[in-house]
Parts: sequence; structure tokens; C-alpha cells
Amino acid sequence: MKNIDEKINEYIDKVFAEVAPSQQLFDLKEELATNMKEKIGDYTSRGLDEEQAFREAVASLGDLSGLVEDMRKIGQDKARETVYTSMSNKVSIAGIIIGVLLILFGSFSTAMLHFMNIPKEGAVAPGIFIVGGGIVLTYSLLTIETKRKYAMNKIRAAFYALAVGLILFGIFSAVMSGTATGEVFIAIGSLMVYVLAGVALMLYLFLTGRSRIK
Repeated sequence: MKNIDEKINEYIDKVFAEVAPSQQLFDLKEELATNMKEKIGDYTSRGLDEEQAFREAVASLGDLSGLVEDMRKIGQDKARETVYTSMSNKVSIAGIIIGVLLILFGSFSTAMLHFMNIPKEGAVAPGIFIVGGGIVLTYSLLTIETKRKYAMNKIRAAFYALAVGLILFGIFSAVMSGTATGEVFIAIGSLMVYVLAGVALMLYLFLTGRSRIK
């Protein structure tokens, strides 16, 4: 038996079956799928079963023929599609560069301070730049379109970046608290809270995502 995510994706794919694939179409499908999931959740909370909630969510979308026609025109307009992709990719490339530079800056600063005559927690402090860089890099890598994959929806990519940020911050806070107190159990406690939250969020996103393969 199909789960609700599969039914939603199958329905949306069927509606746009005759539209040429494009980044804009992928983004629209993601938006519609998210909207339907929210509506189904709302209907089931009111007492409807999953099948009834799905039908109500489909009905609430109304006539999508206008959207289908718009997407068909966009798919045929290669110049417009190229400009859309190019602009988005430029932003992502800039983000990748910034993310890598932040990670390198944090790494080199931490290494440099480690060999200076300062408290250990002070030497670890620049590691926060690694956390920030990891967040920016993750978001930028997921929102860039490649020959094989579409760019991820920006909201979903932001949540992935948040998940990575929580894991990295957990590691950072563990090292920071461990060096400051000298107590391993405090470091593990700091690590556990953030890493569990980050992994839980990442697993949810991974298990509910739509394939980006072209």
C-alpha cells in the first residue's frame, strides 16, 4: 500500500506529465507537495481518515490547468530557463566560496591559537566560524542545479543546513565545554543534545524528500 507521500508525488507527477522538466517545474512540484501535506495534516486532525483527507486536499488545489500551461510555456522557453538557472547558481556558487573560506578561517585560527600561550577554551572559540561555514556550504551545495540534479527547494535546503549546523555546533560546544571544565561528561552532554536534534531533523528531511535526479 502506498504511503501518503508517494500518493501526493504520484498525483502531482500525473498532473504535470506532459510538461517538459525544468527547475521551475521541480520547484512548483515541491511547493504543491508541501501544501498538500499541510492540508492533509489539517484534515486528519479534524477527524477525516487519510484517504478522505487526500481527496479533500486535491479538491482544495482547484483547477491546475492554468499552472500546467504556464509551466509548459516556460519549458519551451529555453532562454528564460537558462537565465533562471544561471542566476540561482551564481548565488549558490558565491555561498560555496564563502562557506569554504569560513571553514578555512576557523580551522587556521584555531590551529594558530592552539600554539599560543592562551587558555585552551580561547583557542577553540574560532571554531564557531567552522559551524557557520558548514551551514552556508550545506545550503549552497543543495541549492545549486547540476547536470544530473535539480536544485533543492530553498526552505528544505535551509532545514538541511540547520540540521548540519546543530551537529557541528554540538561538536563545537562539546569541545568548548570539555576544555573549559575538564569534565568529559559535560562535553558528552553538550554533544548529545545538539547532535540528536540535528540527526532527527536530517532523517526526517531525508525520508520525506522528493528525488532531485533529472
